[in-house]
Amino acid sequence: MATTNLSGNPVNLAGTEINVGDKAPVVNVVGQDLSDIEIGKKAQVIVVVPSLDTPVCAAETRKFNEEAAKTDAEVVVVSMDLPFAMGRFCTTEGIENLKVGSDFRNKDFVNSYGVLIADGPLAGVACRAIFITDESGTVIYKEICPEITEEPNYEAALAAIK
Repeated sequence: MATTNLSGNPVNLAGTEINVGDKAPVVNVVGQDLSDIEIGKKAQVIVVVPSLDTPVCAAETRKFNEEAAKTDAEVVVVSMDLPFAMGRFCTTEGIENLKVGSDFRNKDFVNSYGVLIADGPLAGVACRAIFITDESGTVIYKEICPEITEEPNYEAALAAIK
């Protein structure tokens, strides 16, 4: 079972671990307008966050919103937040260059990508991670952030996008 840390304390991750070179699982998450967003079939930057309602997740989403304007890949931020809250966040923060998707309905994404926090105070939400897939849906970059409360390695992720 994969792990990450929350404020220095180990937490276990549930679901199927996906690695670079694997074919990305094809799943749907729910967009802010309640439409389906398909993940896993094309060039995508999949940014996984616990909740947009935290300072670190908000900063990360703003950063990827800036970078999304510079890439042809679709950028999708996935969390367990309700679509309505995600929509409100995007409106308030001026997020227009990426999509936000909620995995609240059946947790297909977090289970298929191995990023569901299994224990500890945040059990039931997603950890902080980034997956980048190419045009054929193959994972070409993966980062499970070693500390949930810290931002990802933007430099490495952005280099993989290019």
